[in-house]
Amino acid sequence: MKNLTYKLALILAIMCLGSAQAFAQQVKGTVNDTAGNPIIGAAVVVEGTTVGTTTATDGSFTINATDGQSLVVSYIGYLPQTVVVGGGRTLYEIVLEEDTQNIDEIVVVGYGTQKKSVVTAAISSITADDLKAQSNNRIEHVLQGMTTGVTVTAPSGAPDAGAQVRIRGVGSINNSEPLYIVDGMAISGGIDYLNPNDIERIEVLKDAASGAVYGARAANGVILVTTKKGKKGQATVNYDFSYGWQNPWRKPNVLNATEYATIMNEGYINAGQAPKYDNPYEFGEGTDWVGAVINSNAPVMKHDLSISGGSETVNYALSAGYLTREGTVGGNFDRSNYERLTVRANIGVTVFDSSKKRDWLNKLTVQTSASYARILSTGIDANSEYGSPLGSAMSISPLLNIYATPEEEEEYKTLYPDGYQHIVRDKDGRPYTVVDGNIYNEQSNPLAFLSLPGTKYETDKFIANFVGELSIYDGLKFRSSVGVDLAFWGNHGYSKQYFLSSKRYSYNTVSAETTYDKDGNETVTEKVNYGESVSQEMNRGLQYQIENVLSYEKTFGKHSIAVILGQSAISSTSQNVGARAMGIMYPYDPYKITVNNTLGQQSDGHRNGWGSWNSIPYRLASYFGRASYNYDERYMAEVTFRRDGSSRFGDNNKWGNFPSVSLGWNIKNEAFMDNAEWLSTLKLRASWGINGNDAIGNFVYAVYMNSGNNYVFGSGGNGSEVINLGSKPSGLANPDARWEESRQTDIGLDAGFFNNRLTFTFDWYNKKTAGMLLSMPVPGYAGDSAPTGNLGDMVNRGIEFELGWRDSAGEFNYHVSVNATYNKNKLTYLGDDSTHLYGSNHKIGQLTRGSIGLPFPYFYGYVTDGIFQNMDEVNAHTNAEGALLQPKAAPGDVRFKDLDGDGDIDDADRTMIGKCMPDWTFGMNLGFEWKGLDFNMLLQGQLGCEVFNVSRRTDLYYVNLNKSILNRWTGEGTTNKYPRFVFDSPNENYRVSDLWLEDGSFLRCRNMQIGYTLPQHLTKKAAISRLRIFVMAENLFTLTKYTGCDPEVNGGNGFGTEAGIDRGVYPQSRTFSVGVNLTF
Repeated sequence: MKNLTYKLALILAIMCLGSAQAFAQQVKGTVNDTAGNPIIGAAVVVEGTTVGTTTATDGSFTINATDGQSLVVSYIGYLPQTVVVGGGRTLYEIVLEEDTQNIDEIVVVGYGTQKKSVVTAAISSITADDLKAQSNNRIEHVLQGMTTGVTVTAPSGAPDAGAQVRIRGVGSINNSEPLYIVDGMAISGGIDYLNPNDIERIEVLKDAASGAVYGARAANGVILVTTKKGKKGQATVNYDFSYGWQNPWRKPNVLNATEYATIMNEGYINAGQAPKYDNPYEFGEGTDWVGAVINSNAPVMKHDLSISGGSETVNYALSAGYLTREGTVGGNFDRSNYERLTVRANIGVTVFDSSKKRDWLNKLTVQTSASYARILSTGIDANSEYGSPLGSAMSISPLLNIYATPEEEEEYKTLYPDGYQHIVRDKDGRPYTVVDGNIYNEQSNPLAFLSLPGTKYETDKFIANFVGELSIYDGLKFRSSVGVDLAFWGNHGYSKQYFLSSKRYSYNTVSAETTYDKDGNETVTEKVNYGESVSQEMNRGLQYQIENVLSYEKTFGKHSIAVILGQSAISSTSQNVGARAMGIMYPYDPYKITVNNTLGQQSDGHRNGWGSWNSIPYRLASYFGRASYNYDERYMAEVTFRRDGSSRFGDNNKWGNFPSVSLGWNIKNEAFMDNAEWLSTLKLRASWGINGNDAIGNFVYAVYMNSGNNYVFGSGGNGSEVINLGSKPSGLANPDARWEESRQTDIGLDAGFFNNRLTFTFDWYNKKTAGMLLSMPVPGYAGDSAPTGNLGDMVNRGIEFELGWRDSAGEFNYHVSVNATYNKNKLTYLGDDSTHLYGSNHKIGQLTRGSIGLPFPYFYGYVTDGIFQNMDEVNAHTNAEGALLQPKAAPGDVRFKDLDGDGDIDDADRTMIGKCMPDWTFGMNLGFEWKGLDFNMLLQGQLGCEVFNVSRRTDLYYVNLNKSILNRWTGEGTTNKYPRFVFDSPNENYRVSDLWLEDGSFLRCRNMQIGYTLPQHLTKKAAISRLRIFVMAENLFTLTKYTGCDPEVNGGNGFGTEAGIDRGVYPQSRTFSVGVNLTF
């Protein structure tokens, strides 16, 4: 019995010891965020016990746990994660994901933030997660396809081209650009200085209620940009690098040499002449001029370095970025390139925090942000039919060679005796072919043109903002800020002597001038007319902003109020100086080519300078307030009022008032919805307000005095009449000119289902722009230019919706969202005496216009009705009297409709034949993450618009043509769309008509990215917290019926009258990149 007791005690002791050893098993690990940054102070707890610890400064932890127990890891702002101990593992790498639901609950609004659940206005947000899934060079591209109500269109594929942004349609026939606010600072003079890698989030204020707090500048919407700030914790270093290869996603498809010779022969035959080329097939493919100007695999490279961190009292974020991009047309000639260097520092300091000791004057924080950007660029005409490099490449005959043969060069000496010595040669001295100016007019050998020096543009931009915030008492705060925006921009370049053709040249010539003295003695003076010049210009712009805001937030039981009262003052001035001189002293030494080193004299008109030490200043003084109330987050109301005074208006309308009101109802928070567990969010909101637009230039209410006007003084008797030089007003003044106003109504619905895994947002809006500034009609006998007045009205009405799904299945996290916007634009008023506005023109005539009751702008032309197949059809196309409607037509010509039925085909038959602005714009964003692998794709597109493809020069007979000419009419029944080919059409087949129009709808894969993050247990050995490698494709594919270079074209003046006109646009690039993201 004694032995048995001893044995049982021994067994029990061993079991206890084993249990004690199991309980004492040491488990180690690290806790990081998805970017690989260590999370300091994360709680690690053994589930169901009081055993726990927190992570150290490097994210590491050590804890005792037994097999089968669970560790619960949590940290504020992140989703908790549960890890089961066991399987022989003693080292755990735990990654916490941000709680996007909680993060998304805060929305940045004007002069503050709000909980998303109580927002009553139409605001779209683009978060850090959305941004990191893209790779963009400019902030405008970040918005493309990412949110509803925002139309972003690239004017061309040139590297220096900035996209055009419109919020809820074209807001004005004048300036329709949105207002950009970066960290509270209003930005002037362009937003391209901002590195997208520095952005934390973007909010788009779309309706009048959200933008009313910005008053006179918010009519076209407001884009709020928040840059990255430092967070408490040890320093984190991030380095991102990418290198890519660019090629045009589509090149102009023009005829080869055999096709060209065949078409030209047909043109000669149709003109009653003998064909020129005996055997077109002997020419083969010929010269590919388009391919010759394309810079294949043009490089694009990006570097981004950032350091961030902080302590209890200081946080910091420092960054530097460098981007260089070579153009796909002319980039290898340094004629189309872009380079940007950016530096930014955001530093926050808590001067004191005594909130635990007292409730008045208990906290003072200071935030300072400063940035610098230097931008260097060169550019060429990106959408022009008049001698641009791409336009010329599309037109030059493929029968011509790029370089002149020795025999041709010898002929040049005879053909161009003065110009021969100035023909353009490549770096090896080979002469480029000189084209016939009688055939090509101003068009020339595009490679010879690109070999000439171009103008270089440069910008230096400094922005600094200092913000201090003092907590006064129990929710009452005072915030004061001072911001400065200082920019220098300019250009410099020179033109050397050259000879491209008999119609395009510039070289020195000598002329003789004969004068006679009082005795009749003759003097002959030789004068040099210089064909070379140097120019330089520099501008400086300074804007400063001072704002003071008093805010109060308080919750009384179920009642919450938030009030702000503020004052803002903005001042902007600019200076410029420039010079141009002729006659370069040292043409072969680029470092000595300056305005000073020139030979031209001012007396001969060969030297000129200009400048202003202080331009017309712009001043804006403002007072604003906003009051928000919500009851139990069920019923919300907000009222905003702003009063602005602008120097751009006269005393009669110096000040403007901009009110707004919005209401909201959180239906889900009602008691009767408690059982709807599947419904997470359901909010109805409505808003109305007035915003203004003062971006219409200075002194529109006044007129200037113009000199150089002659007047007669004296009676005229006995030769006493004298002509004097005088001045007079430049036109008629209108002291009643005032703001353009945007009055907008919005009704919206926000819904979330299944714990907000499924979200849906819907908005209907009606936006009326009143008082657009136009020239006022005046009687002809007034004898002066018409004054400017508030005559025009425009309406944009539409719907927006966004549907998103975000979920996970184990380690597989995925998301997908789609957004779409329908917008209908219409001009409704142009004054009592006007019905339309004139638009853009082309060699073939007026292309666009604006008219009451129609979209602005629209394409204006004749309506076609097929092709005459035979003379019987020509003779059958008659008016009521039996007369031919098109007496000069022949089989193969275009049949035009007599819309007004007056028996003639004339200007009265022109009508709206299409429009450039799409009915629908849409985007789709999808992606997933799984075991270190990530994938993201962004699709973007538009529906319901046309493009006016006028890249062909109909005034030049023997130029090359698009391959679509191969579909021409060649006999009865061959086609009912494309007319026969003729050099000069008596029927005017190529007048402005719907023959030129093509469907501009498209679906484009804007961005696709695949990345892989290496396991941390491998990268930690190299002191790397996170190492991600990726491959990316931009503009991977485009689905469109458009046959031109790019359906995404907005012309030379944005969404004005040039929108949708393709004159030979610089195509956008398809880019393949590889890159790496490193975190230390």
